[in-house]
Amino acid sequence: MTIHVASRRRSPASLTAAFPAAEVIDVTSRAPEPWVRLSPFFPHGGIPIPFEEDRTGASVEGIWQGLKVFEGSDVDPSRFDMTTMRGLKRTVRRYGPVLGHRAGPRGDRLLPYESARRLIYLPVYRWVLEHRVADLVERLRAKEEVVLLDHTTNGDVSDPSSPLSHAALVRSYVEDAWPEEHEPTSP
Repeated sequence: MTIHVASRRRSPASLTAAFPAAEVIDVTSRAPEPWVRLSPFFPHGGIPIPFEEDRTGASVEGIWQGLKVFEGSDVDPSRFDMTTMRGLKRTVRRYGPVLGHRAGPRGDRLLPYESARRLIYLPVYRWVLEHRVADLVERLRAKEEVVLLDHTTNGDVSDPSSPLSHAALVRSYVEDAWPEEHEPTSP
């Protein structure tokens, strides 16, 4: 089994030339069923929110955006329950610079970006892979070669220069190479 991650913006001809034997699967919020369910925007519901024992969210992205803290705005719990797959993002243009992600909706600790990726995004997305889309993971494992399309291709949790690719996380999960879910240590 070989899984490649490529930009959704690549042309079909470019993908065919680069990966002639691979099945191309879009896993973004614009993908067709059933693969759209791998999108972090998909509203699976009942997803546990880290650092909050009694609260769940509808989507990975809703939890991520809801816990984001800006210079001009703290957490936004309304994002946890959004099921539209649209209007989830909270931007610096509207709220000012990002200060970090709160360790839980009522938490007093603000996590820096990489810590937030490891302690919020990774566990939440892994939970979805294990509890909501295990059937799709098994379908991917049964394929010989696939290309997963995503808006970004960054699979390095510690690289803050671009957003983390959930397609790269799917690849890591399928290949049993999931990134570590702990706070990074200072050099």
